[in-house]
Amino acid sequence: MDLKDTVAIVTGGNGGLGQRICRGLAAAGSRISVVYAQSREEAAGVASELTAGGATAESMQCDVTDPEQVEALVSAVLETFGRIDILINDAAYNKWIPFDDLDAMTYEEWSHIIDVNLTGPMLCTKAVAPAMKRQGAGRIVNISSVAGLAPSGSSIPYAVSKAGLIHLTRCMAVGLAPDILVNCIAPGYLEGTRATANLDPAYRERARTGSLLRRAVDKDDIARQVVEFCRTDSITGQTLVMDSGRIFH
Repeated sequence: MDLKDTVAIVTGGNGGLGQRICRGLAAAGSRISVVYAQSREEAAGVASELTAGGATAESMQCDVTDPEQVEALVSAVLETFGRIDILINDAAYNKWIPFDDLDAMTYEEWSHIIDVNLTGPMLCTKAVAPAMKRQGAGRIVNISSVAGLAPSGSSIPYAVSKAGLIHLTRCMAVGLAPDILVNCIAPGYLEGTRATANLDPAYRERARTGSLLRRAVDKDDIARQVVEFCRTDSITGQTLVMDSGRIFH
């Protein structure tokens, strides 16, 4: 798909990885809806940066766990830009809870992590699907984690939510074919993100040095792969692991 003049919704677009994805899509010709939950100034800054660089961008608020807010977001994007071609489900939440500390894994923490990381992408995907189908084309890219492929990561609910997102990718690829292609990227250890900041320092060090390449994953490299998933006409239902060589599947 030619990305020139396409419209992309990037949830979590104000985050460390989300900003890179917004920049990558804007450089490829997309107009960007920078979606944030609470960090209004950060999202506005991203949109202003993109606009200053010659792109078209607007920051928009949405709690992706709220069906009414998600529908309102989609309506606002259609009103502002006239169409929706791309959805990047990057918004996520994590909290450091050791796997063996089941008492700390409360119902409230479980529910919040699952709601943001799994229910949110489902709601956003359902909301954009009608517009994409009317246009006869669409691209959805989910940002999961290698924690969804192995029992690792910040907590059990985080790992389970990311595993669910990988399978949601497959199921939505089936449900939305042939017009809408749905793919997923599972990053490994990243630096300079809120999710990373929530990890235990010892875990961060093990993640950094435990990969074959002995370095964190490059966020711009992930953004480039997101752009390629938006361009592809031949790949759907797939998860690409980008973790500097830790998890093989």
